[in-house]
Amino acid sequence: MKIPRVTGRRRRRDRTLSVDRDMTTSPIGWPIEALDTPVLLVDLDVLERNLQRMKRVIIDEAGIAWRPHTKGMKTPALAHMLMRAGAHGITCAKLSEAEVMAAGGIQNILISNQVVGSQKAARLARLQHSTSVLSCVDSERGTAFLGEAARKEGTRIPVVIEVDTGMGRAGVLPGDATVALAKKVDQVEGVDLVGLMTWESAAAKEPDIDAKKAAATRMLTGLTDSADACRAAGLNMEIVTCGGTLTYWFSAFHPGVTEMQAGGGIYGDAMYCHKFGVDHEFALTIMSTVTSRPTGHRIICDAGKKTMSADMASPIPQGIGEVAEQKESAEHGIIELAEASDTPAVGDHLHWIAGYSDTTVFLHNELVATRAGVVEAVWPLLGRGKLT
Repeated sequence: MKIPRVTGRRRRRDRTLSVDRDMTTSPIGWPIEALDTPVLLVDLDVLERNLQRMKRVIIDEAGIAWRPHTKGMKTPALAHMLMRAGAHGITCAKLSEAEVMAAGGIQNILISNQVVGSQKAARLARLQHSTSVLSCVDSERGTAFLGEAARKEGTRIPVVIEVDTGMGRAGVLPGDATVALAKKVDQVEGVDLVGLMTWESAAAKEPDIDAKKAAATRMLTGLTDSADACRAAGLNMEIVTCGGTLTYWFSAFHPGVTEMQAGGGIYGDAMYCHKFGVDHEFALTIMSTVTSRPTGHRIICDAGKKTMSADMASPIPQGIGEVAEQKESAEHGIIELAEASDTPAVGDHLHWIAGYSDTTVFLHNELVATRAGVVEAVWPLLGRGKLT
């Protein structure tokens, strides 16, 4: 598979750019090399190409709705960009993320998780006054929390039942178990049952594309057959939602699926590309500064585990030749080159492709959006730390 390349990046720092800048002013309009490091960057040209690619597959070709997941985006600015491109809503991982997005003017939100407990249920019920926020349920007790809160608040909470089609995480089993729970959920006052949800992520672990498609078909058939059985029982199943970046390019075409949640692919990252064969371009990078060159083989920079995640895939340094070994400590990126080199030198910039976008973005307070190497916007990551 051809590996996408990051374009528009200069490895060496132009030392004339940042010496006399007033760092209290906005960096909009600055060349990226004038920014202090470490800094999280997104190339808007690349991001927009990835976005349009996903929109074309999901909306234009598959003809279904797009509700992209924003757990790796953390900012209403990107959610609005997706909505302008044709998404009909967004997906969040947590209630507090949905609150941030609703405060930022986003309508039609799905929380792809169970909202459990009286306190959270009360927040979700109140949120319905400003926007429609769907929640997942997979138990009678969890649904009861929502119903009680909605009745007290005088609102209604739309829900989808999460179906475990093979992931082995949350969710009720497909078939009779789903129908049985759906009948009970439908009777809870204050709750509106609107459909089913799954995440067929286990399919992505298959080694080749035919095996991936076959596994996804099995899992999604369990979902859509369950939806049909619920409809036969007289239950509302207007939403049948699934899919992530690992599977959207074939799952979107499964008969009976109404919407796709893939979102992280707008960034592209090393995990999606190298581990799962999703050949999107790399939009998300980290710019660091070389702080030490103890030997001709060793490069030390100011971006370590607190700056860039290596949990799902290692970040990839750019423009330095073959790497013999790479590791990160809390504050340092440490590279051993296969062949000695005097570049990059101390003070030069070193760019990294993000290893996994979801667990990189949340390490930062801001995302700097660039175009052609110039800062176009700085987006506060308002969803960072929203865990409740």
